[in-house]
Amino acid sequence: MLAENLTLLRNIRGMTQEEVAEVIGISRQSYSKWEQGETIPDIEKCDRLAKFYGVSIDALVHQDEEVGKARVAPAPVGKHLWGTVAMGAKGQIVIPKAARDTFQLSEGDRLVVLGDEEQGIALIKAEAFEERMQKALRAGQRSSE
Repeated sequence: MLAENLTLLRNIRGMTQEEVAEVIGISRQSYSKWEQGETIPDIEKCDRLAKFYGVSIDALVHQDEEVGKARVAPAPVGKHLWGTVAMGAKGQIVIPKAARDTFQLSEGDRLVVLGDEEQGIALIKAEAFEERMQKALRAGQRSSE
């Protein structure tokens, strides 16, 4: 997985192997061998790569997620990709267990469904959304006084 992830992450950044190698402090040839799976970096270099790309070492080395038939690069630290879900006849979806656990979602929790016609749909706990809206209203009232 490491070789494929390095290639994906580098291409997402629009960088050459030489540019990444310079940032990491190695030769372009060494980096090229990592991307081709001929050799693997030591733990120190993996740490540098993970920090540079903003991902965890575990995701850099192990993540092999796909959406449909497209391979997906490791998500940045704090971001997640839990795969795909199918929508039921009445619009219902099942939120993956890992997502429910990460965001401490339980049966009966209220969620606000947000949408951006270009970006898609997002969910947020109703309490968090309401709290943010109250802060925004208070800030607006203070600025108008």
